[in-house]
Amino acid sequence: MAGDGRNTVPWNPGRRPPVSAITPSPARLYDYYLGGKDNFAADRAAAEEIRKAFPALSDAAWANRGFHGRAAAWMARRGIRQFIDVGSGLPTMDNTHQVVQRIAADAKVVYADNDRQVVCHARALLVGGPNVTAIDADVRDPDSILGNTELRELIDFSEPGGLLATAVLHFVSDAHDPWALVARLMAALPPGSCLALSHVTADGIPPHAVQAGIDVYEQATEKIYPRGRAEVERFFDGLELAPPQPGRPPAVTYVGEWGCDDPKLADSDGSRALYCGVGHLR
Repeated sequence: MAGDGRNTVPWNPGRRPPVSAITPSPARLYDYYLGGKDNFAADRAAAEEIRKAFPALSDAAWANRGFHGRAAAWMARRGIRQFIDVGSGLPTMDNTHQVVQRIAADAKVVYADNDRQVVCHARALLVGGPNVTAIDADVRDPDSILGNTELRELIDFSEPGGLLATAVLHFVSDAHDPWALVARLMAALPPGSCLALSHVTADGIPPHAVQAGIDVYEQATEKIYPRGRAEVERFFDGLELAPPQPGRPPAVTYVGEWGCDDPKLADSDGSRALYCGVGHLR
């Protein structure tokens, strides 16, 4: 897979800012986009600045959330029984373990996020059920995920697993080589494992809307880095892409379209704000 680790900046977990009510965070912004209540006034004000330039903001978040659930279910139906949800965000409806455990009651899920508020909420609301845990770990430090004791108690690395990295890699700069980070995580999983990934793009989005988003996240706890289709396709180097719809060729597509019932109805301004794909290790 792409990414050779050269010219990259080592990740220092000590750089992570504390929870702040006055500095917007990606998790709380996303929660607000989805109509949640786990956000502060600063998050709501920042989100509305983006919405002025991009009215389809909530549609984009819901389209991405739909892709996440459909991709997790697709993996579960293929026999995957253990999942790592990286950059999982604040708990909402139809969380990963709820989706996959409806298909396989014994499915195991580890949620990983570098936002301590997210982990605290996840432990309070999600953990306690069978085969579910949440860990404090950062995608920019794959070893903090792969080496976590709680994760290794639940995940068997000799069996196929599903890695979910939806709406998280666009918070990783080129300097931290997001492609190498994904490659490192997938390299720990055996053949038959799957990757579901989505990523914000500027392709086809009005420039003023893209700039509004960049400006808002510039003032948040994480900056955002939209990427084009070719850059998103690189995340799947070494994997076999799944067709987004029956009868269509394997491809990266928009989040609303992947696995949906009616691609024409799913094609929207919000859906086109993020590319996505699902691939598996042969």
